[in-house]
Parts: sequence; structure tokens; C-alpha cells
Amino acid sequence: MSSIPDPVVIQEIVTDAVRISGLRQPVIRDTLFKDDGSVVTSTDHLLQDMISKSLRQRWPDIPFMGEEMEHQQQAEIVNRAGGQFWALDPLDGTTNFTMGFPFYGISLALIGDGEVDLGVVYDPVRDELFHAVRGCGAYLNGQLLQTRGEMISLDLCVANVDLKRLVGQLAERLVRSPPYRSQRNLGSCVLEWCWVAAGRIQLYLHGGQRMWDYAAGSLILREAGGACSTLKGTALNCHMLTKRSVVAAVNETLYKEWFQWIRENDSRN
Repeated sequence: MSSIPDPVVIQEIVTDAVRISGLRQPVIRDTLFKDDGSVVTSTDHLLQDMISKSLRQRWPDIPFMGEEMEHQQQAEIVNRAGGQFWALDPLDGTTNFTMGFPFYGISLALIGDGEVDLGVVYDPVRDELFHAVRGCGAYLNGQLLQTRGEMISLDLCVANVDLKRLVGQLAERLVRSPPYRSQRNLGSCVLEWCWVAAGRIQLYLHGGQRMWDYAAGSLILREAGGACSTLKGTALNCHMLTKRSVVAAVNETLYKEWFQWIRENDSRN
């Protein structure tokens, strides 16, 4: 693993940008729409500009990739051989943000050779800062974060499921006969990962996330004791820009049960 910048400095860069941008106050905002139909605001661009500038000033040799960059620029950074790069989602849950729904966050990951070395996710509404360094544990506001180690049965779990990106038999069976107790869809991938890591949600399923959606959060979950993969059972590495499906749970045992249920109820398998 390459040398890792001081996580405290990274956290300060993110929280300082949030403070300056006024992101902490959830009020209804003006919106624009990108070519893919997703929502973007001036705050997305402001945060990306501030954070990228701070990172480049301190670590000029580490390339920066942000969600609001052009695809060609992103691809050039991801496809370069070896080395590290930053991956930023400056505001995940933008629709929530624009509607005054207080659930959105900022995610920053440091990626080296397709693996996430460091991840920071900040919830400005609750002032909760999650971070992890590979092999060194996960933390919430400086306190060690561990998923619940005790066994919990699948039928008693709360799941976060994004149904709109799931299709066919799997989506139908999740609606008609879900294996869990209750279901949510909170609308910010980067925070949903961290809420699984904190044990507030036990199961997670999403049909398509970009690298900046899952990079930091997946590291935080794994370092806290959780497990995750794609719907095909492959690792969520960061070698590509294409969307990846996500299956995750608070611990390895529950992940295996959840993954098995999905496989048995997905007609595409």
C-alpha cells in the first residue's frame, strides 16, 4: 500500500468545505439536470472545486477525479497504470438536498491500484464523520466503529433497498415476499453504506452505483466488520467507471444468507 496522507487533514479539508458552502442547512434549492437525468446544483460544483483545490495544494502528485468532471477526464485518471488518485462525490443525495430532506453526504476516497486505501464520508446535517484506512479500522467521530457481532436472523433485519434499479423477478419478490422485517430507501448511497457500518441498517441492496458512490463507504463497512460484493459475487474494486450492483450486510454470516436469498430469487442467475 502506498503512503497514506494524514486522515485528520483529509477530514478537515472536507468539513471546512462544507462549512464554507453552507451545506449544513437543508432548505429547498434550485436545481439543474445533467444529461443522464440526475440532479445537480451549484453547491455540487462549489464543493468539488474547493476540495479539489485543497487536495492539489497539499498533494500535487495525486490526480483528482470528481463526479462533476467530464467522463473523458474521469476515464483518463482511472485507466492510468498504477499510482493513486482521489475519488470525490461532492454531494450525494442531491435530490434530498434540493427538497430539504435532511439526508445527504460527501464522500472522498483515496484509491491505489484499484483498492481503496482511505475513505471519508461526512454527514453535515448530523455532524457525523466516518472514516477508515485500509487495515486500520473504521471510525465515527473518532470512536472505533464495529458492526454488531452478535447473530441476527434475516427475518428481523432492516434493509435499505433501491427498488428502481432492480428488475424482473427479484424486484417483484422483494415487494411481495421480502425476507426481512422492514425496508427503507434513504436516497444517499454514501451515507447508506455508513449506516450499515454503524448497525442502523443490517442489509443493503442497490442495482447500480458509480465508483464515487461506493469507494469510501465500502471500505468503512469492511473495516467495521461488514461484508459486500456485487450481485454476481465479485469484489467492488475501483478499476472501472461503469455502474456496479451492491449487496452488503453488517457481518459475513448475514451477508451470506442475504446473498443466497437474492441468488435464489433472481431469475437472471
